[in-house]
Amino acid sequence: MGMRSQPGWGAEYQPDGAVRFRLWAPGQQHVALRIQGEDRAMDAEPEGWFSLQLPGIAHGAEYQYVLDDGTAVADPASRAQRDDVEGPSLVIDHRNWQWQDQQWQGRPWEETVTYELHVGTFTPAGTFAAAREKLPELAALGITVIELLPLSHFGGSRGWGYDGVLLYAPHAAYGSVEEVKAFVDAAHQLGLSVVLDIVLNHFGPQGNYLPLLAPDFFHADRITPWGAGIAYEHAPVRDYMLHAPLYWLQEYHFDGLRFDAIDQIKDASSKHILVEIAEHIRAAIPQRALHLTTEDNRNVIFLHPRAADGSFPLFNGEWNDDFHNAAHVLATGETHGYYQDFAEQPEKLLARTLAEGFAWQGEFSPHSGEPRGVKSSGQPPTTFVNFIQNHDQTGNRAHGERLLSLAGVERTQALLATLLLSPHIPLLFMGEEYGETRPFLFFTDFTGELARAVREGRAREFAGHSGHEGEDVPDPNAVTTFTDSRLDWQRRASAEGTAWLALTQQLLALRRQHIIPHLAGVRGNSGTVLAAEDGFLAVSWQFAGGQLSLALNLGPHPQSIGEIRGETLFALPAETDTLAPNGVIVRFAPREVA
Repeated sequence: MGMRSQPGWGAEYQPDGAVRFRLWAPGQQHVALRIQGEDRAMDAEPEGWFSLQLPGIAHGAEYQYVLDDGTAVADPASRAQRDDVEGPSLVIDHRNWQWQDQQWQGRPWEETVTYELHVGTFTPAGTFAAAREKLPELAALGITVIELLPLSHFGGSRGWGYDGVLLYAPHAAYGSVEEVKAFVDAAHQLGLSVVLDIVLNHFGPQGNYLPLLAPDFFHADRITPWGAGIAYEHAPVRDYMLHAPLYWLQEYHFDGLRFDAIDQIKDASSKHILVEIAEHIRAAIPQRALHLTTEDNRNVIFLHPRAADGSFPLFNGEWNDDFHNAAHVLATGETHGYYQDFAEQPEKLLARTLAEGFAWQGEFSPHSGEPRGVKSSGQPPTTFVNFIQNHDQTGNRAHGERLLSLAGVERTQALLATLLLSPHIPLLFMGEEYGETRPFLFFTDFTGELARAVREGRAREFAGHSGHEGEDVPDPNAVTTFTDSRLDWQRRASAEGTAWLALTQQLLALRRQHIIPHLAGVRGNSGTVLAAEDGFLAVSWQFAGGQLSLALNLGPHPQSIGEIRGETLFALPAETDTLAPNGVIVRFAPREVA
C-alpha cells in the first residue's frame, strides 16, 4: 500500500502499542481526555496542541475530549463513533484486518464506468452489509467503479453525507469500520474499484465543535454556500485536510476520491491545497491505479494535466455539469435556475460538450453574469465525467424526479446510449440502469431549530423556480422523505426493469468491446461537431485506430445521417437512412492502412 502517512490529529497506535491522542485546540486553556471512566489532563504543547499517550488501550475503546467549561466532545479526527456525532469516539486499530485484495492494483482510468451509490437508500436496510450483497449484480452489468456518496460522519442518521463533521469517521448508521472494509474487499474480488466522494469545503452544522476548539480553523469573513470557509493556510488545518483523503485510500483501500465543489476551496498558499493533496496521494500510493476527480462549476482544467506517457500527476478528470445541463434542457425543455445558460440552442451546446468537453469555455454566462470556463478542446475526452442524472440534479429538484419521469422512456434511452457510447467517462446514478422511477429527494435528520431552518430554507429555495410555484416541498426531516428515496428492487426484477437492464448491459458490452480499446491513447482536439440544429446533433472523434461517430435526434423531424460513416455499432430505433425522432446511431470506421 506504499508508505503510511500519519496525521498530527486523533488517536493513533504507536510502534510500542500505546495510543497517542492529539488535538489542536488553541481556543482552550486546558483539555482532558475522558477514557476508561476517568478524565486525564492532556499535556499542552506549543501552538495550541494537546497530547497524551497511554498504554493498554484496546481497539474500540470509547473516549471524548473535555473542554474548559466541562463540555465533552467527539474527537474532530475521530476514526469512528459509537453512534452519533455527539457521542463518544472509538479508538481504531487498523492493523488486524486481514485484507483479501493483496493482488488488487486497481483498473485503468479509461475502463471506468461509474455507478454513483448512496448507501442509505441503495437497499431497504441501508447498510454496507446489504449493499455488499448486491455487488455481483453490478459487476455482471458491466460497472467497473462504485462511487459512494460521502461517508464522513454527519449529524443524525439520515442524510446525503455532504454535511459531514468528522472527516475520518465512517457514518455509524451504515455499519462498522469492519463492514466498510468488507464492502471494499468484496468489490475488489469482483474486479470493481470503489471511489469515495469527499467534502473538504465546509463542515456540517451539527456536531462541529472546531469553532470552540480552534476558532482559527475557519475564516471570520469568508462564507461558503453551506457554512464558514476553511482557513487552509494554517499548518494544523492543512495537516487535517491533507491526511483525511489519504487516510481513506490507505486504511480502507479505496481506489480514488471525488472532491466535492472545489470552487469553494479557496487557498492563497503558494501551493494550492488540492495540488498538494493530489501530489501527496500520488507519492504515497504510486503502485495503484487511483482515480481522483473534481467537481467545479468554474469549468477549469488546471488540475487535470496529463504527463507525456498519459499518466496523471494530479487529478484524472472533472465532473462535467455542462453535458448534463445541455442534455436535460434538450430533453425536457426546462430552463429555470442554472439551466438558463442552456436555454438557447441546447443541441449546439450538447454537441460542443461531446466534441470539446465544456459547453462554456470563457463566454459570458447569462445565468451568472460573468465569463465562465476556459478552452477545453485540448483535453482528452476521458478528462470529462459525463452523466444524464446524478444525486445533485435529481435531489435538488423540489420533488426529486428522475429524468425518466420528466423526459419519457424513448428520450431517456436515447440519452443513455449517447452517454455510454461516447468516449468520455460515463457515470450512472443508482437505479438508472433499470429505469428507476422513484425519486431521490433531499433528506436530513436534524431536530429543533436546525430542522426548522433547513425545512424553511428548502421551501424558499424553490419559491422562484419555474415549474415549482405553489408546490409543497417535502420536509427534508420527515422519515418518509428518506424512505421514498429508496431504490425499488421489485421494479428492477419486473419485466420493464429487466428490459432496461438488458439495454444497459448491451450498451456497456458495446462500450467495452468497441470504444474502451481506443481510449488509452486518445488525445485532445479529437472531437468534431458535424451537425447541430433543430434538436439534432452529430459528432465524430478521431482515434489512432479509426473514427467513432454518433448522431442523436431529439427534434420533431427525421434527420439525414449521411455524414455518419462506418459500421453501425448501435441504432435506436432500428437502422434506416434517416434518424427518427428520439433516435440515436453510433458507427465506427476503422482507419484505412495505406
